[in-house]
Amino acid sequence: MSISVAPQSASGERMRARVMIVDDSAVIRGLVARWLAEVGEFEVVTTASNGRLALEALERYNPDIVLLDLEMPEMDGVDALPLLLKRRPGVKIVVVSTLTQRNAQISLKCLSLGAADYLAKPDGQRQVAAVEAFRRELIEKLKALAPKRGRTAPEAAPAAASPARVQRRPAPVRPACLLIGASTGGPRAVERVLVGLGSAIRHVPVLVVQHMPAMFTSVFADHLRMQTGVQAREPSDGEPVRPGTVFVAPGGRHMGLSAGKSGPVIRLDDTAPVNFCRPAVDVLFRDAASIYGAAALAVILTGMGSDGTQGSRLLVDAGGTVLAQDEGTSIVWGMPGSVVKAGLAQDILPLEAIGPALSNFITGAPYERA
Repeated sequence: MSISVAPQSASGERMRARVMIVDDSAVIRGLVARWLAEVGEFEVVTTASNGRLALEALERYNPDIVLLDLEMPEMDGVDALPLLLKRRPGVKIVVVSTLTQRNAQISLKCLSLGAADYLAKPDGQRQVAAVEAFRRELIEKLKALAPKRGRTAPEAAPAAASPARVQRRPAPVRPACLLIGASTGGPRAVERVLVGLGSAIRHVPVLVVQHMPAMFTSVFADHLRMQTGVQAREPSDGEPVRPGTVFVAPGGRHMGLSAGKSGPVIRLDDTAPVNFCRPAVDVLFRDAASIYGAAALAVILTGMGSDGTQGSRLLVDAGGTVLAQDEGTSIVWGMPGSVVKAGLAQDILPLEAIGPALSNFITGAPYERA
């Protein structure tokens, strides 16, 4: 059958995240459904073999998360995505595709259209290791995207305490670099921030760590170049850091900084993952604290986990400035939330306010907290 339904619990329990799996492969649908059932935190409410059937099932089964394959007959994931979001605003859609240059470009397009995240299907040439890595990443991402439901009535949640902040202070020196760290939901957020900088983007070098596979980061850099009108690329090791250029950390490699004869240069290495990530935000921020000190300006955007927190601490200790995206506009408030809770964020802003705020810091214009 094209659509299959998981049994509903007799108690109407809604603690588990409701998932719809959309893939033309019955093997993939069955395998993913089994993985999610084993975790116990998800309920696969329906599956569909193409986008048209997914649209028919959407309102009836009311999923929280949709796993959407890109390549399917009749209606593919690219065509189905905007229709799914239009019919059910707020549903979290994770696009899934094989890891090719073309699919990396399509996946980034889907993220710009509103997909929450992406997953690269395992390479058939490396079955055992690749499938297990895919399973772990799938479950990790779905846990991060799952609605946070309390075990009692909603009113049982305590009123939110005022988030910790660093004492407000003017930047002692004009920023000499802009550092951006992001993960889940990051590609669109990074784009919006850079566009929001306006002409200030040409005043400083911009260094971006976005958790992504290797093939995706080069496509992402090219996308940023087209959106911003400035040079954006994966750098080479030892490349001088210049204003008006966006340097995107290559997938699978750490990007840091070191002191060159005529100024800071890019440092790339293949050392062990940090915070289970490579590239890691902490690596870039740590080096920037040492190289730029108080002239470092950084922002932590949407993403799961806590990568960037330790690096932010080093930046703040060195006199630098760290901003964080707010919870309301984050796909996952893991990374920015960790920085906020650690008291390291000088300000906490909605996504569309971050670019203009950073621009004010960079140009020396008056800055007012939103």
